[in-house]
Amino acid sequence: MSLLMKKLVKMNLKIIAATLMVGLILAFTNVGCTGSKTNKNQEIEDTQKTENNQSIDNNTEDKGKEQLQDVKVLLDWVPNTNHTGLYVALKNGYYEEEGLNVSIIQPPEGGSAELVAAGQADFGIGYQEQVTYARTTKNPLPVKAVAAIIQHNTSGFASPVEKNIKTPKDFEGKKYGGWGSPMEDAMLKGVMEKYNADFNKLTIVNIGMADFFTSVQRDVDFCWIYYGWDGIAAELKGIPLNFIKLQDVDPELDFYTPLIMTSESLIEKDPEMIRKFLRATAKGYKYAIEKPEEAAEILLEYAPEIDRQLAIESQKYLAKEYIADAKRWGEMKKEVWETYGNWMYKNGLLESELDAEEAFANEFLPE
Repeated sequence: MSLLMKKLVKMNLKIIAATLMVGLILAFTNVGCTGSKTNKNQEIEDTQKTENNQSIDNNTEDKGKEQLQDVKVLLDWVPNTNHTGLYVALKNGYYEEEGLNVSIIQPPEGGSAELVAAGQADFGIGYQEQVTYARTTKNPLPVKAVAAIIQHNTSGFASPVEKNIKTPKDFEGKKYGGWGSPMEDAMLKGVMEKYNADFNKLTIVNIGMADFFTSVQRDVDFCWIYYGWDGIAAELKGIPLNFIKLQDVDPELDFYTPLIMTSESLIEKDPEMIRKFLRATAKGYKYAIEKPEEAAEILLEYAPEIDRQLAIESQKYLAKEYIADAKRWGEMKKEVWETYGNWMYKNGLLESELDAEEAFANEFLPE
């Protein structure tokens, strides 16, 4: 039974009870208590007014909830500190203040770009390369980035210090653990060639979604990680790492990851809802920047399986990365989209060149 139906049943029971009370009072008055008839009538009026007022209040509350606009947000992975601003906005009522009833869901089978394009979600958390792929295939997907969650690429190649991997030149003769993406091959080849290393001397092992720490201790020498999560986890575990940040070895690889995307159809149909959503979301990330520990505790309410210390320390790290050197949270630059799109194209990852200007929009962000 829905919440609305439960309220209606409860309200009807109150009305029935009030009616029975009125009947009993009238019967009692007819038996012979004529001297208190005026008082009894006043009681009846007061009872009816009370019930009517309660009925009006309940109807108003139900109507207010019914007027909230449903919005579905699809994550890119399990909840983590990349998503904290969303959960803060949900917990603190920022979405409700904008008239939105937001649901945050974990991804099923299929990429978020495909599901957003198909209208299965209003917004999706994804990556710049994902949007770039989507817009440059033979059958392009009508998705567009509307906010960068983090300003700079905090990912890179990590390995235990005893592996002695300090530059891409040291990838020669080593085993890399990945998830079998052409993007990884191109990324590895590109950075190795820049350091005059032979890509053919690298062994690539598909480890799927295996744990980074287990993998580098047992199966491979290095992996691609986000420092804000696995890097911080290594610090907490006391495991020293060599970390090769992608943007440090090649500025062309400083792209937006993660970001928020939506469909072009939603942009055309309901741009105001997008503005409301991003206004509340920006407020959530502002809170996470200013109060990282409190924000981490909110994330843990929705994802209690996360290690508390990791959530807090990761949140402190990302509090400096959400806006970084940008003018505001979510802001994106055309040159970043052009540079990385060109890199993907020249490395054979795209079927056609990206029209960078059409791939993203800042216009829905709050000032």
